[in-house]
Amino acid sequence: MFTGIVQGVAQIVAISEKQDFKTHCIKMPQEMCENLTIGASVAHNGVCLTVTHIDGDQISFDLMQETLRITNLGEVNVGDFVNIERAMKMGDEIGGHLLSGHIFCTAEVSQIIRSEHNYQLWLKLPQQAIMKYILAKGFIAVDGISLTIGEVTQQSFCVNLIPETLNRTLIGKRKLGDKVNIEIDTQTQAIVDTVERYLQQKHQ
Repeated sequence: MFTGIVQGVAQIVAISEKQDFKTHCIKMPQEMCENLTIGASVAHNGVCLTVTHIDGDQISFDLMQETLRITNLGEVNVGDFVNIERAMKMGDEIGGHLLSGHIFCTAEVSQIIRSEHNYQLWLKLPQQAIMKYILAKGFIAVDGISLTIGEVTQQSFCVNLIPETLNRTLIGKRKLGDKVNIEIDTQTQAIVDTVERYLQQKHQ
């Protein structure tokens, strides 16, 4: 489990590629290497990955076909950076909201609105059907960052970003057309699906 509070960014230093399978090696920030072991979970842009090899601060992770298909990690190259969060520990403060690291889909950056004290990012989802889980003032994770949903339209929504989030993560470097990973809040999903099933049964 994760909290959506990104702890830093890491650069991809090597990619080993096979058919429908990749191994990413990142240079982990030194302060995040403490007590890291093979088998540990680390989120990359919100995607839960398992440590498969450790060589000092160079840490390797395997990415399966489904991960490459659903997330933006299939598009990253050597030299690119990813948001990093290590798995939460029992007793840790949850500053964001609980995340599983299982990505629902990607969204496209459709608009960026900057002003002196505000930074607003508009994201377009690939299917309108997903919008039933996007509720104003609800939680969502974008590239592993726990955020509050702002306005919601037919197939898009926005998030408002504070300077700390822009400084700590990669989200301020996203450009129009870029894809970001989306994890729907599981509690919202459960409530919406439960109500939907109840109404369907009621009208049968």
